[in-house]
Amino acid sequence: MTAPLTSLDRPNSYIGRSVQRPNAKRLLAGRGHYVTDVKLPRMLHAAFLRSPHAHARIASIDVERARALDGVHLVATGTDLAKICTPWTGTLDHFKGMTSEPQLALPLERVVWAGQAVVAVVAESRALAEDALELITANYEELPAVVDLDEARKPGAPLVNPAGHGNICFRSQLDSGGVDDTFARAAHVADEEFSFGRHTPVTLEPRAIVADYDPDAGTLTVHHATQTPYQFQDLYSRHFGIPEARVRVIAPDIGGSFGMKLHVYHEDMAVVGLSILLRRPVKFVADRIESFVSDIHARDHRVRARMALDESGEILAMDVHDVTAIGAFSTYPRTSVVEGNQVIRLIGAPYRFKTYRAALEVIFQNKVQTSQYRAVGHPIACAVTERMVDLAARRIGRDPFEFRAQNLIADDAYPLTSPTGYKFEALSHQVCLERLRKMMDYDGLRAEQAGLRSRGIHRGIGIASFVEITNPSPAFYGVGGARISSQDGATISLTPSGEIRCAISVTEQGQGTEAIVSQIVADQLGLAQEQVKVITGDTEVTPHGGATWACRGAGIGGETALQAARVLKANILDIAALVLQEQPSALDIESGEIVDAATRQQRIAVAEIARIAYFRSDTLPPGTQAQLTVSHHFAPQGYPFAFTNGIQGCHLELDVETGFIRLLKHFVVEDCGRIINPMLVDEQLRGGVVQGLGAALFEECRYGETGQLLNGSLVDYLVPMAMEMPDIVIDHVETPTKDTVLGAKGCGEAGTAAASACVLNAVNDALAPFGASVNAIPITPARVLKALGRF
Repeated sequence: MTAPLTSLDRPNSYIGRSVQRPNAKRLLAGRGHYVTDVKLPRMLHAAFLRSPHAHARIASIDVERARALDGVHLVATGTDLAKICTPWTGTLDHFKGMTSEPQLALPLERVVWAGQAVVAVVAESRALAEDALELITANYEELPAVVDLDEARKPGAPLVNPAGHGNICFRSQLDSGGVDDTFARAAHVADEEFSFGRHTPVTLEPRAIVADYDPDAGTLTVHHATQTPYQFQDLYSRHFGIPEARVRVIAPDIGGSFGMKLHVYHEDMAVVGLSILLRRPVKFVADRIESFVSDIHARDHRVRARMALDESGEILAMDVHDVTAIGAFSTYPRTSVVEGNQVIRLIGAPYRFKTYRAALEVIFQNKVQTSQYRAVGHPIACAVTERMVDLAARRIGRDPFEFRAQNLIADDAYPLTSPTGYKFEALSHQVCLERLRKMMDYDGLRAEQAGLRSRGIHRGIGIASFVEITNPSPAFYGVGGARISSQDGATISLTPSGEIRCAISVTEQGQGTEAIVSQIVADQLGLAQEQVKVITGDTEVTPHGGATWACRGAGIGGETALQAARVLKANILDIAALVLQEQPSALDIESGEIVDAATRQQRIAVAEIARIAYFRSDTLPPGTQAQLTVSHHFAPQGYPFAFTNGIQGCHLELDVETGFIRLLKHFVVEDCGRIINPMLVDEQLRGGVVQGLGAALFEECRYGETGQLLNGSLVDYLVPMAMEMPDIVIDHVETPTKDTVLGAKGCGEAGTAAASACVLNAVNDALAPFGASVNAIPITPARVLKALGRF
């Protein structure tokens, strides 16, 4: 199921070739330039006083002693910033009935989670600003905190937002019809409840921002560690009343994002306001403790699921109820509802049943906001689906591989529409399943497992199929009224020296955007990759576009670059044809030379064409205007999303005395369409798998009864380390999308999507001889021992 041979698959093509990232050596040598490194003349530093309570009324704030401290330039409260920054509300129009309270940079009357910023201090240094925080006296009247998800749903529960009518942010239901009848006549029914713990991205680089307002020019320049510069250009313009053309957002090197750096944070809006008030640059870098109580969290779900089977083991239907807690507000502008919405729409996606019902409840709590994080909703949907598939297989005594082979959607059944309404173009579940079985040596592992069990060694084998959303169209956010672009733009120029400069709206987060864009442009223009310079992350320089999120960099940004490069190539050949007195169709470009298209004989260097066009245009025919700079935009127009798919396998060993789990090997077969750079795809998959394994076994934001985060530091919050990670073996299937010339889909979230699901299945496989099971993530030793009745 590989892609057909096209002009993109030439033997010497850059498409499909593993090449190093152009910025890799620079970053490894410590020459990266992050927002943390930005130093501007007259720059000041901000720090924030944070609420010690999860829910309280602000009784009084005394800032006079802080203002009097030498070196302090401003102490600002919510009232000060509300005068210059309009409020925002995290809702989208297509989520009917969704509610959320308006938000301000700093609160006026109430705090709604422990760690919420309340007062800002701006001083000559961060240390001095933090000293001033110690001089502020804030008095609070505590209010009942809504911490427990089940308690939040009860009638008469305390309200997170007293002006509201309850703690429900959003409700949704999907129903294909006939669910109750199908379950009534089913030969077998499997049911289970699942719990998924909150966790947080823990990016290597924390959130960072430097805002620089110039009152004389009326301009705002923001150096921002963000994935989406144009989104923030729009937001700063609208909420601070500055013309968009006078707002510049620069995203330099970014030390990881994973979706966390998409969202509006109160501190970031405050820093922009502080710069406007002071008319000087203001910098804020969140420390790790602040990050834990202010970066978005994700994955807080409770799911009840049922699956109906007929006598032969055919899946007939699924019935799902998902309750998810999101914090005190819905995030802006992408909301906190998208994760739950994707959970109920992705459940069951790889399987061919048609009868489906799902209900979603999104609940407010007095905790940190939750929102989009790598593989939004996918790990929940995949874990529920694949655990239910394993339970169903066990119910009828079938092998997990054989049961999936019977129920996965056939590769030749596409295109089709899922019972949740998603439209799938072409996927490859059957090929991936067969490939995984061989890669794992599944039969050999099962034989080894049986032998080891007789010696008291308990190993588990788990597999999980998945479907991933990539290349989103305006159906994702634009339809809901959000000014979040689904298109991307590229401006490509042939320089006078014969090199290429490509300014593109997709951003570099460490995932290799610069590499794949330069590969595509070099391939299409017949030049060496080293001759292509890619510029990203600056609204003053790059064309407008959606940038990097939801695995759209290659599929949308790459297609934008490809189409722009093809236009530029045609323009170059037009000039070359005039110089050589040939037809453009008789010429091509290869290795930086204009060549005869038929014989491949070199005729003239591309650099010479550039020299003539820029410096000796008088030698060209009258009326010739060389167009050696091309701007091009591309937005997906066919399917609303380019879905990818794959399957993962996990082999682990469980110590039933301690509950500890040792990961032995992890396997991935993945289909992301046309692969541009195999090495980068493998890097993305491995990184995603590691994040998924962290969620499966280690990561959880634990709260106390009063709404205090109990493990808000890297001393207590566990993340996966290299020594705990297994070898990750990867293979690929290629099913290109036909919606683009390039045929690429996304790959950045596939590893995370299914990793926790196959670990969950593998742990339960190891527990099977004891009649025990675990259906809560993370799978901690304590939970394993409790399942075994030993804790």
